[in-house]
Amino acid sequence: MKLISMDVNWTAEFAEAGWVVPWPKGQAQQAAVGVIPAVLTTGRYKHRMYAAPLNTGSQLLWYRKDLVPTPPTTWDEMLQMAAQLPAGERAIEVQGARYEGYTVWFNSLLASAGGSILTKNGQVSLARTPTEAALKVMRDVATAPGHDPSLSNNTEDEARIAFQSGHAAFQVNYPFVYPAAKDEVPKIFANMGVALWPRVDPDEPAHVTLGGFNLGVGKFGNHQNLAFEAARCLEEPDHQVAYATKDGLPPISESLYQDPRIVKAYPFADLLLETFKEGSARPVSPAYNDISLAVQRTLHPPASINPKSDVDTLRSRVDDAINSRGLL
Repeated sequence: MKLISMDVNWTAEFAEAGWVVPWPKGQAQQAAVGVIPAVLTTGRYKHRMYAAPLNTGSQLLWYRKDLVPTPPTTWDEMLQMAAQLPAGERAIEVQGARYEGYTVWFNSLLASAGGSILTKNGQVSLARTPTEAALKVMRDVATAPGHDPSLSNNTEDEARIAFQSGHAAFQVNYPFVYPAAKDEVPKIFANMGVALWPRVDPDEPAHVTLGGFNLGVGKFGNHQNLAFEAARCLEEPDHQVAYATKDGLPPISESLYQDPRIVKAYPFADLLLETFKEGSARPVSPAYNDISLAVQRTLHPPASINPKSDVDTLRSRVDDAINSRGLL
């Protein structure tokens, strides 16, 4: 049958290679009913649906209410708040290691500043003003007074553990940190607040990178129609609720964020929905993996970023990636 669970960043690669087939128009329309529009874009390539969303995910801002009664709305405001806290509690935890999560941090900042890595036709974008704004945030977080000295080695879990240690007032991370803190550090959890991911531009909502898994139908299967039907079955609302409540995988259907079962599992369901509706996708390109490596290798470590000069270097390396000039 060849029903394939695909990471959201595989859509263009699998479609261009011919490994998955586009969804028939009627099936695609039915699979899209009620799905958060931004989430739908993660399964599209060249104006066709090649993968239907199964679940989604993104980050929120988690903060210490005992240190910061009112959460910041921008990265600059968060940096200012952190600088005013006592030594040993000022850190802002992010995903600063050289891996995919680092690309996600950059992509979220860039989209929130009004930019993008690629244009809609798959060429290099990285407009100077939004790119410099994103890079400045990365450098400022990594060099702020009281920053986490291990920031450039932190993935999602290291950021969570550092926040739970009590040395950080803020972290940007996925919802898994909420039940983890509840189980592991009840004193921290008692004062753990949640808010929208900080803006880069005070007048523009944050556009945080969407994650999750989509369903594609393999080209070489013998029962493609049955595979499309199976995918539709897996996306039924009750199945989405089960994924969310048992596996921690948020739903794709907008209406489910008012379902009592979802609200119970995610007391911050309204913030998640707002984040998903404003979400951004990773660059849509068959060469995505090389693009991600170009970002990581150009911009790491964050403390060494030069916002002005690194824009040109990054443009050149992303252009090399999409045109297959050498191995990254």
